[in-house]
Formats: sequence, C-alpha cells, structure tokens
Amino acid sequence: MAASPRLAYKAVSETLMSKIEHATLNDRAYLALKRGLISGAFRPGQTLVIRTMADNYGISTTPVREALQRLVAERLLVMQPNRSIAVPLLSIAKFTELYRVRCALEGLAAELATSNLEARHIPRLKKILREIDTTIAERDSRAYLLLNEKFHFLIYERADSPLLLELIQDRWSQVGPFFNELFEDTDYLPHANEHHVRIVTALEAGDAAGVRQSIIDDISTAAHSLMPRLKQVLNG
Repeated sequence: MAASPRLAYKAVSETLMSKIEHATLNDRAYLALKRGLISGAFRPGQTLVIRTMADNYGISTTPVREALQRLVAERLLVMQPNRSIAVPLLSIAKFTELYRVRCALEGLAAELATSNLEARHIPRLKKILREIDTTIAERDSRAYLLLNEKFHFLIYERADSPLLLELIQDRWSQVGPFFNELFEDTDYLPHANEHHVRIVTALEAGDAAGVRQSIIDDISTAAHSLMPRLKQVLNG
C-alpha cells in the first residue's frame, strides 16, 4: 500500500532537516577547530585526537572527523603516515613566506579599515590593550593570544572585504599555533603591546598609511622573535 502524500512529505521533510542539522554540525566543528588554530589553542606538531576534540567542543565524532579532513584538504592540517591528523610544522622558508604574505594582506586590511572605523571602536580597542597588559603582567599566554586575535580582527573586519578577511584567517590558521612561543621570549614580552598602542594611535588620527606600517611592524617584530624558536622546534 502506497504511503499517503502527507506521510511521504513528512518523511522527506525529516530527511532534509536531518541533512541540514548534520551540515550545521559539520560547519560548527570546522569553525571551532579553525578558530583553535587561529587563536593558538593547538601547538605545532600536536596530534588532534577525534574523540578528544569531540569531547572538548561538545560535538559528536563524525562531524569532527569530517572537519579535520576538510582542514587537511585545505592544507591547514596534515595527515601523518599512521593516518592520524596533526598540526603541521613549518619550515623556515614557509614561515618566512607566510610572514611576508601576512604583512601584505594585513597591512592592506588595516589601511582599508581606517576610514571605516567608527568612534565607538576606539574605546573597545583601548580596552583590549589594557586587558593585554594585564595578561602580560600575569604571564597568561592563553588569554593573551585570544585578546591579540580579538584586537587584530576587530580592525580587519572593518576593511569590509570578506575575501581579504578569509585570506587573513587562513594565514593565521597556519601561524597561530606558533604564537605560543612568543611567551618564551623574555625580551619580546615586555614590549608585546607597544605596536598595538601605535596602531590605535594611528587609527585615532585617521592615518591609514601609519596604521598599515604599524601593523607590518607588529607582524615583523613577532616573526623575528619566533624565528629562533621555530628553529628549535624543527631541530627537536
């Protein structure tokens, strides 16, 4: 006996909703893992265990597995010979290339953002600067990395360029895990917020070229601090 039109419609509807829910979970897992890469929640060479990631983010294992495979396809994670998935190590040449690309992309985004920034954004940025100073004084590396990300992307989002923002996010996904090493540099740490202050000063003045240069200086200083530590990681 054929199913009634109403029952057939209900079955199709439930199947569609299941697919939408599944897709939403996949996207949620993907975004959570990518955000973890950007914010330095993972370290270079770290193996990402599916069950652990699922438990940490409160998501079932299947969406996490598919999100990890998606990140591997995007070359933000690597598949190891034993089929486990890990945060990649960057060669000196790759790190140097990423540093140069970041200077170009983030400098442009900051320059474009300068004229779009509203008066209400400056106090928000200054509040983040004060919070960053506190994390440095307390040597709270995790809080520092989250605030550093928040500061930069509050500016880059004002560039009103979705493609540029996506390119920047992908580059941060590659270098974010290495930002943990900044707290190992006792010479860098006391001055970690100085370039941020210059960025905000230039933003207040509406100096787009100055904002761009201050962003580049910030990236360059961090990169020069990270280079010797990257060599240590590569040398085991």
